[in-house]
Amino acid sequence: MRYYIVDAFSDKVFEGNPAAVCVMEEWLPDGVMQKIAMENNLSETAFAVKEGSRYHLRWFTPSEEIDLCGHATLATAYIITNFVEPDATSVQFDTLSGVLSVRKEADLYELDFPSYELKPVAVTDAMAEALHFRPLEAYVGRDLLCVMENERQVMDANPDSNKLLELEGLLVHMTAKGTEFDCVSRSFAPKLGVKEDPVCGSGHCHIIPFWSKRLNKRKLVARQASARGGTLYCEDKGDRVALRGHAVLYAMGEMKI
Repeated sequence: MRYYIVDAFSDKVFEGNPAAVCVMEEWLPDGVMQKIAMENNLSETAFAVKEGSRYHLRWFTPSEEIDLCGHATLATAYIITNFVEPDATSVQFDTLSGVLSVRKEADLYELDFPSYELKPVAVTDAMAEALHFRPLEAYVGRDLLCVMENERQVMDANPDSNKLLELEGLLVHMTAKGTEFDCVSRSFAPKLGVKEDPVCGSGHCHIIPFWSKRLNKRKLVARQASARGGTLYCEDKGDRVALRGHAVLYAMGEMKI
């Protein structure tokens, strides 16, 4: 079976967030897809099968299937529009988070994603102990969003993965107002077997609605300040978020399945 590895939210290899992509004729058993994701040991492995006019898309972390993933959606759209249907300029996906669309504009890909409603929660000692910095504010959607005092805290953070497991939310995002960018962030997912997600698209479905309101602007440039790093060009559209980014092919090969 042919597979690809794409660095998403980057225009050059070894940056952004790598995702494995398998576009298949028919589904493999769930257990086999989970084993492939575990073997790849990337934040996500995406599996897609065309069903009618849309693709059914699923995302697997090394430990379990997840309900929404931005970088692997971008990576899958990149593969479809460059290798599977090279004349296509848009792709629609049926997913656990509903219908998602990706539109290709020159070398940028725009993802249409749902926004998460954020509920304010109390900042706790457990958060400060896990992050090694005390957040100014905290919010919960699917994930826990921790607003930090400054971008240096986000960049220097080395959270305790075991203590992150005890916090609310599926992932934990640290974010702050940026100097060069509108906002900066980092994303941690030990509950999914991923210490740090290099560039988290679904995390920005929390981050962008927050900063859009706080900064009173709809269009923002966001930087994920992981070691690999990645840039997202975003727009708050109310109950939806547009995430724009580049993608580049790192590798392709044959899987002996």
